Amino acid sequence: MSKEDWKWQLANRLTSLGQLEECVELTRDERAAFDRAVPPVFAITPHYANLLESGPLRRTVVPRIHETRVGTGELADPLGEEDHRATPHLIHTYPDKVLFLATTFCSAFCRYCTRSRLLSDETAAPVPSFEQSFRYIEQHPEIRDVLVSGGDPLTLTDAVLDNLLARLRGIPHVRTIRIGSKVPAVLPMRITDGLCAILRKHRVWLSLHFIHADELSPETRAACRRLSDHGIGMVSQTVLLKGVNDDAQTLTDLFYGLLEINVKPYYLLQCDPVKGSAHFRTPVERGIELIQSLHGRISGLAVPQFVIDAPGGGGKVPILSRKQIRRDGNDVVFLNHEGVGYRYPDPL
Repeated sequence: MSKEDWKWQLANRLTSLGQLEECVELTRDERAAFDRAVPPVFAITPHYANLLESGPLRRTVVPRIHETRVGTGELADPLGEEDHRATPHLIHTYPDKVLFLATTFCSAFCRYCTRSRLLSDETAAPVPSFEQSFRYIEQHPEIRDVLVSGGDPLTLTDAVLDNLLARLRGIPHVRTIRIGSKVPAVLPMRITDGLCAILRKHRVWLSLHFIHADELSPETRAACRRLSDHGIGMVSQTVLLKGVNDDAQTLTDLFYGLLEINVKPYYLLQCDPVKGSAHFRTPVERGIELIQSLHGRISGLAVPQFVIDAPGGGGKVPILSRKQIRRDGNDVVFLNHEGVGYRYPDPL
């Protein structure tokens, strides 16, 4: 098995301090993160480790002591997903859409991950039964859109993924199936012709996670072009991160780079207030400034929507101008699609 095989990459992930030190010289803040009584959960693929000379990417996957500091308003489950859990694998927040959590495994752990509470390192865990979740969708004809996420569903085997998608496609009222994944960025060798054939067969859209143009390695570009050649639609979601991508030129480089590989920039997401994320979060006003500046300097095709995922389960709210928000102490208050007010912690 070679380094270009995706299963080799998973089997040889970096998951310990010793393995990480063989790749990079740790800073004081990074080492302090590992010197705790309970070491942080940490994992990156060898492919992604080779990209860590990029300072921005390193900040997003290497633990730092900053993540141990929990700020006001930060939660383990900032989007209130557990309050909308319909089955062990389904989150039903929107009337016509469900989130299908097919796995708790990711090939790489992002330090700002909204679902870090769920992630496990069980690469060999038995595949759970999804039958209860399939029945729930069958019994709710209002559900038209299924977003398969996790963890990362593209780390499942071809056979498991094929069976899962086939069952969803067999439900008459399900019109759209999407998969949320960071695999093309962190594990591009997983994008084989066989996988592409499965995704094409089941008419799947991919919602991919990219945060910086440094992720667009030759292998990642080739993976996305392979997906495109198979006719698979792709959009991207980018989390706005302080010190990583919170300037107009960095975002411009990323969004044009994505268009070149047929990935449509879709969302620029305000970082969710997950526990220990304060050092990643930019002021909401900064996001508004950036998206307004992009509208004036790059192609409309390259401009995503700037959105806040309303804490507590209010859904994604596009923010177009300062008129949509008001400040109340250290919170920003805004209305969602139902006219309900939500608060996002945004300390001055």
